[in-house]
Amino acid sequence: MDAVISFVKENPTCAFFYALGGFTFLKFAIKTLVVFSETFVLPGTNLKNFGAGKGSWAGRDRCTFLCIARLTRWIVVTGASDGIGREYAIQLAKKGFNVLTVARNETALKSVTDEIASGTQGKAQSKTVVLDVSKSDHPGWEQLQQVLSEIRVSVLVNNVGKSHAHPVYFAEAESSELSDIIAINVNATVRITRMVLPGMVKQQNGLVLNIGSFSGVVPSPMLATYSGAKAFIDTFSTALAEEVQKDGILVQCINPYFVVSKMSKIRKPSVMIPTPDAFVRASLNKVGLSGGARFVGRPAASAPYWSHSLLEYFIGVLGWKQATVVYSHKLHRSIRKRVDKKLAREAKAQ
Repeated sequence: MDAVISFVKENPTCAFFYALGGFTFLKFAIKTLVVFSETFVLPGTNLKNFGAGKGSWAGRDRCTFLCIARLTRWIVVTGASDGIGREYAIQLAKKGFNVLTVARNETALKSVTDEIASGTQGKAQSKTVVLDVSKSDHPGWEQLQQVLSEIRVSVLVNNVGKSHAHPVYFAEAESSELSDIIAINVNATVRITRMVLPGMVKQQNGLVLNIGSFSGVVPSPMLATYSGAKAFIDTFSTALAEEVQKDGILVQCINPYFVVSKMSKIRKPSVMIPTPDAFVRASLNKVGLSGGARFVGRPAASAPYWSHSLLEYFIGVLGWKQATVVYSHKLHRSIRKRVDKKLAREAKAQ
């Protein structure tokens, strides 16, 4: 100890920088420990806190449906016909919720309903609303409002989304595509949340999962409108989470990297690209945790899948954001070239 004191007195500048370096390393080590703990060790909030297991009414008197429906717990999943949305509906049904699925494809919704009935042996009830959320005057909006007035919603999954058909510079993009991206990703999320949230506030309990994207975390050239829309989801979620925390409502923006889906046009899973089943399972196991998004200044954000969590941590904490923007631009230019070549071949073949 005497030697340390002597060193500090004789070399105050060096001692200061040694202390600063030690503090910086300690801070980094603590952040890393927290992120790795949330990613690989700690369990998320138990879904029973939001009514899991209180959704089924199998064996009860069907004549009392409306009364029972107000007491049992429901989830609402938008964009539930395929991919991540479909998996949220199926997996949450298996955890004991009744399920209201919303999408524009009636046939696909029927398939989800059948799988829920089969997977839960008829213990979970499911309803569907056919709704094209890109159209503000679609009749499905009135039907959705009517169904919501009859049930008690504990979980809302705002999954419906639309990206560009392929990477494109903003100045070259079709106006109709840009309008649809805003209507589906932004307007529909806000409108449906506004329809559901007052009921959660009244019951002082609820979970809202808004599905974002890494494109909203890191600006994505050649996907500018989609990237901006997902950035809105991230900011909207953080602001809303602070508002309704006092009401016992948890709001999170779930940010996936690539996932096998029709939207991503990726068919084979890998370390960085999980199947919808694996991604949703991770998401439901990590409810309330942020993972790699813990220390990046977006309190409501979450990267629940392990490889996505580590990627977001390295981008955010290590400050690689600008490098990622440049990489994203290069990647999208490459994809666009392949798309153009494919279209040229198809046109030549006709």
